[in-house]
This record gives sequence, C-alpha cells and structure tokens, in this order.
Amino acid sequence: MAELLLELFSEEIPARMQAKAEVDLRDAMEKALGEAGLEWKLLAACSGPRRLTVSIDGLSERSADVKEERKGPKVGAPDKAVEGFLRGAGLKDISEAEVRADPKKGDFYVAVIETPGREAKDIIAEAVPAIIRGFHWPKSMRWASGDLRWVRPLQRITCVLDGKTVPFEVDGIASGNEVEGHRVHGRGPYTVTGWKDYKHSLEQAGHVKLTRAERREVILAGIKKVCSGAKLEWIEDQGLLEEVTGLAEWPVVVLGDMDPDFLSLPPEVIQLSMRTHQKYFAVNDKKTGKLAPNFIVVANIEAADGGKKIAEGNARVLSARLEDARFFWEKDKATPLEEMAQKLSTIAFKAELGSLGDKVERVAALARELAPKVGADPDLAERAARLAKADLVSEMVGEFPELQGVMGRYYALEAGEPAAVADAIRDHYKPQGPSDSVPTDPIGIAVALADKLDTLVGFWAIDEKPTGSKDPFALRRAALGVVRIVLENGVRLGLAYDLVLAMLVTKLDVIFLPGFNRVDWLTRLFKEGKINKIAFDQIAEGDLADRQRVADFLFSDDGNELVSKEVADLLSFFADRLKQYLRDQGQRHDLIDAVFALGEDDLVLIVKRVEALDAFLKTEDGANLLAGYRRAANILTAEAKKGALPENLVVDGALIDAGADSEIRLHQTLGQVRHDIEAPLEKEDFAAVMTELAKLRAPVDYFFERVMVNDDDPAIRANRLALLADIRDTLHRVADFSLIEG
Repeated sequence: MAELLLELFSEEIPARMQAKAEVDLRDAMEKALGEAGLEWKLLAACSGPRRLTVSIDGLSERSADVKEERKGPKVGAPDKAVEGFLRGAGLKDISEAEVRADPKKGDFYVAVIETPGREAKDIIAEAVPAIIRGFHWPKSMRWASGDLRWVRPLQRITCVLDGKTVPFEVDGIASGNEVEGHRVHGRGPYTVTGWKDYKHSLEQAGHVKLTRAERREVILAGIKKVCSGAKLEWIEDQGLLEEVTGLAEWPVVVLGDMDPDFLSLPPEVIQLSMRTHQKYFAVNDKKTGKLAPNFIVVANIEAADGGKKIAEGNARVLSARLEDARFFWEKDKATPLEEMAQKLSTIAFKAELGSLGDKVERVAALARELAPKVGADPDLAERAARLAKADLVSEMVGEFPELQGVMGRYYALEAGEPAAVADAIRDHYKPQGPSDSVPTDPIGIAVALADKLDTLVGFWAIDEKPTGSKDPFALRRAALGVVRIVLENGVRLGLAYDLVLAMLVTKLDVIFLPGFNRVDWLTRLFKEGKINKIAFDQIAEGDLADRQRVADFLFSDDGNELVSKEVADLLSFFADRLKQYLRDQGQRHDLIDAVFALGEDDLVLIVKRVEALDAFLKTEDGANLLAGYRRAANILTAEAKKGALPENLVVDGALIDAGADSEIRLHQTLGQVRHDIEAPLEKEDFAAVMTELAKLRAPVDYFFERVMVNDDDPAIRANRLALLADIRDTLHRVADFSLIEG
C-alpha cells in the first residue's frame, strides 16, 4: 500500500471559494483514481489561503487486471455482424474469439478482453493534470503566455507517492517534492515525503495551520482570551468567522481600540463598517451589553510587540472609515425623510412598473387596506409605507446598501416619527432569508405584506414570472416571506381577495405608466383568449386622462374575471411556497394539496387542517378510512368512465330500509357525522372534526364486507352508489382525499 500527497500552491485564493474548492478537489481525485481501478483506505483534503491539499493513505500500488467477456453474434451470422463484433471487441480475426454453446440458441462467439493493471504513479501522472485543467472556479484567470486557467496564478505542484515525486507537467509547471511555508515566519522551501512530514514541516517550521478546523479553533480560542481579559463579549458572526478562517495561514487574534466618540453612530453602522471594509469583529461591553469602543482583528503574523502596532494601524484605518460614516450620518439627518421620499420618483424600479415612487404609492394604498386585517392603525400603516423606501436615497445607504430600512428607522426616530412607524420601516424588508426573523408588530406586518404582495402582483401583471431555476427578481423569496409572515404571526387573511385587490390596484396603475405598452399587453391577452374584443377596445381606447374607463372595466365582471385568472396562477405559486415551508416543518406536500383543493386561501386555516389531517391519518381509524374512501371513489370513477353513473345521486331512505343492516348503519352514521362536524368546522376545531370522521371507519368497513354495490336491481345499485358519493362528499368537507398519497 502506498501514500500520496498532492498540493496545489498558488497566490491567494478568495476566502469564499476555499471550502468548495477543497471538496471539489477531493471529489475529483476520488472519481479519477476510482475509475482507474485504484483503491485506498483514507482520502482527505484541506484548504487554505494559498493551497489545496489532498492526502491518500493505503493506496493500491497498481490497478487490478480486468477480464471482460463480450457476447457476440451466433456462429454462422452474416459477415457484417461478425465484422462489427470484431471492431467493438478490438479483435483482428474471429479466430481470436471463443465459441460458446447455448442449449436453446446454439453456438455463439465470445470475446475475452483482458486489460492489464497500471502502476499507480502512471495513473496519477495522467489524472492530476487533467483535474487541474478541468477544475471549475467561480472566477478564474490566465497569466503569462500559458493557456491554464486557475483562480490565481498557480505557482507550484507538489505530488509525492511513497516519498518519490510523481513526474508530470502542467503549463510549464513541473511537479516536485517541495512546499512553501508562511511568507514571513518560515517561507522555506521544505522537502516533503508524505503527509506527516508535510504537516510537521509546515506547522513547526513554516507557521501554517493546514486545515480550516484548526485555524477556526485558534481564532475562537484567541477571541475568548482577549475578550476575557478586557471584560468584553464577542458579537458572534459565523459568516465573518468563516471568511477570516480563509484569510490567515497562521491566525493571531489582536484586540484593538477605537475612539469612543464613534459610539454616537448607530451600532449597525459601526459593525457593518468593521465587518465589510476591515473584516473586524465587534464586541459588547459585558457590563452594559452595549457596543464597546473596541474591535478584534485576526492578523496573519505573530508580532514581536504582541500585536500593539497591528492594533494601532488597524485603528487608524477604522477611524478613517467611521469618519466617513459620521459625515454621512450628519448629512442625512439634516434631510427630512419626506424630502428623501420625494426623490424616489427619479429611481427606476422596473420599466413596466414605473419608479420606486410609483411602487411606494401602490404599497401605501395596499398597506392601508391590509391594516385592519392585521390589527394595525391604517393611518400609521400608510405613513410607514410612504417612508419605508426613503432611506434608499440617503448617503449612508448609498455607502452601505445592507443598511436599507435600518437607517430609515434611525432617520424616522430623529424626525420624531412614532416608534411603531420607525420599526415598520426597518422591518418591512423582512424576512430576507430562511434564518431571518419576520416582523411582529401589526404596522410592520401590514407594510411588509403590502410591499411583497405589490412586487408579486406587479411582476405577474407584466408576465415576468420565475422560470425553472431563474428568479432574477427574487419572487420566490417574496412569496415565501408572505407565507412566513402570515403563519408565524397567525394573520387571518383571505389571500385570494387581497391578491385580487392588489392586482386591481397594481394593474390600474401599471396600465397607465409610460413604460407600459398597453396595446402589446392587450394583444397578447386577446390572442391567449383571456379577454374578448369588447374588453380589448374598452382599454385600448382609453388615454392617459381616462383612467376611469379602465378602472370601470377592471372592476366589472369581465375585468375581474381577467384579474382572477392571473390571481389563480399566483395562488398556485403561493401553494408551492407553502409546501416548501411546511416540508421544512416536516409536513407532507400531498396533504397541503388535498386542503388547497377545497379552494381555501387562509394560510393559517390551511395549516390547521393539514396538521389535524396528518395526525388523523397516522391513526388506525384514519388509515382504514382512507382505504375505504379510495374504494368508494374508485367505484364511482369506474362507473363514471363507463357512463353508467346515474345523475343527481340521492340516497332513497325507503330503499335503505329494505336493504341490508350494513346499509342502514352506514346511512345513519353518515347523517349523524355530517351533522356533528358542522359545529367544530365552524369553530375550526379540526381535531374534533377528525374524531367525528373516525366514527365512519367501522360502518364503511362493514358496508364493503357485506354489500355488493353493483346490484342487479338498478334502483338499489343507484342507491348504493349514492351512499358511496355521500362518503366521498362528507370527507371532502375536510380535504380532497383523492390527492392523499400512500
């Protein structure tokens, strides 16, 4: 068994690319060596700012010999068939093939192809250059006069098998057995023979921590140490931690000081400036829990003075950044938010949807409509909506786009706006990802919902929907945001009605925007059969001054039907996002489909039904009742296909009385259950509804055990089919059971 060490050494690899490249190199080596017939006991990879490394232990020294048998045509087959067989098997003459006997089909030819194994070093010398040339980076470059593309110029390839260099060349770079350490503390080069030698040389002499886990541990230990000594608390930032783990080969944690006067800035500004521009960690004072005038920097050098000069230099750079931020802060505070908001009309949102100012007008109108439904004050909701996007024209957000909404809150508070309005400005973008929280204050909920619904209906109105994996306007995220806001706050919203309302408001506005081509839009709808000629003429003839003509049409039955079709498509889109959300919560997508099929659009109610249905189907009664439902539904479907299903199926009590005991029992239980589920359905007590439905299990089972539905008497047969229809219709009060799987 052999040991292989491979290191690809380059100029600095961007931190965000290292972990993925480590996995990709490991997978590529596994695939190439495995397909070549080599085996191993352990294959590991690591990455750092300048290197990708793979080590393999217990590697077979050569691939195994391979013997393959390829069946050919029958003896006596046409010449062309024999020639094709010889070409495919790599044989020169048919005499090189064996003849085998088949008791049923007679004699046939078999080619026995033996491929000898190859030396591991030959396989590696062939595989590694191919991997390097075909390696995928998100961004790569060429340098000098070569054709090789790599993330940064590749400087050295170390490839050692059992202490000996595996010779090959890639774009003029010859493989070798030397490695380079830290630029300052131990550059080297060092000659290596394997992983242990490699790790020892680089860590002890070269001052390089090879694995991400080791560097992360060093950083966390250093943060803990400096914070403990200064009575500070690290503001945890896993994203930044992963980034600095990829920036320093020999991480050294240093605590720095900043001018306390900068603490008058909003803490988010200080933290973002530290994080984005300087890659510093922010800290809180342990006693007050507020931001402290300190920062933590991860250096890539062990300074003789313990990092004092490093801290001072970084403090000067940070001060310059924060001076700029303070200038922006003071300048922005001098401009009222309302004045900022007026400038939104000069910023494009989407050509066909107008400016940001146009969007704000729509959001404000919709927020006012939604406010009473979420328990918010309509005036405050509209006020918050009108100011929500104002900070986009501020100097601070221009410098730090990540602070949109956050700065709006501060400017609103400075201007004396109510705290609820200020918080809504900050929160209306939420949630911006699966780990982000949702707004919880009623005003924030109203504005956040209005903003997302307007975006969705706007892009639906201009027919720019997500396709496949493409979603350039993040519409899936917006819809999922609506779902989360509604469910996590228990908001009772008839989504269909509010989407229709939003669609009408948006479409009326959009139709008259200068960038919207009404005739093209109408022509497309007319060709797709979504509107008739009368509707086409009604809108097409309206000019910019004649909004009422279009408004009257949109709110008419014809216009509302058009809007409703688009809303139905958007509701289906929401259904998919709800499935995604509930799947993440462990719920079944088929149960969501079964409830959605009822036309329910209250997301909170849908979830309550799904949860109760899921619990019911996990019981023996639920599983058996589902089986009984399917049997009933299948019989009805089969009869309908044959055209033998009578119209207007109604159970005749007289025929029931004359029938078997099982029919009487089922008929009586169905009547009782239909009556008893009404009250809990009204109260939305779906657990109680399921308890009542469970009473059907035994009568349904008993009925199918004792009764032949397709009786010779047509009247009795029709009556029994009506009973089956009653079973189906009763269960459909809760969900469409035909959509439930398994």
